[in-house]
Amino acid sequence: MCSATAGGLDLSGIDATKEAVIQGTVTKDGSAVATAYVRLLDKSGEFTAEVPTSATGGFRFFAAPGSWTLRVLAPGATADRTVVAQLGQVAELQISL
Repeated sequence: MCSATAGGLDLSGIDATKEAVIQGTVTKDGSAVATAYVRLLDKSGEFTAEVPTSATGGFRFFAAPGSWTLRVLAPGATADRTVVAQLGQVAELQISL
């Protein structure tokens, strides 16, 4: 059973119509990865931001609209995912290592 939050991270208190939100959950073998870091890289691959995953494997970025790469760094595993952030939308990713 996956310990990640069903339906994604809670957006209470966030006006997602005015933001470009990138969020998701990192899992490995069906369990949340609480010991990972997620990096936000711009379209040229330059580091922009980094957040640790929560106890449920969750992460969230508020980004400028455009194309981004998420790089997950976890003990024994890494993964890259491309995502497009759009104003007024939530880009939801489930990243399995």
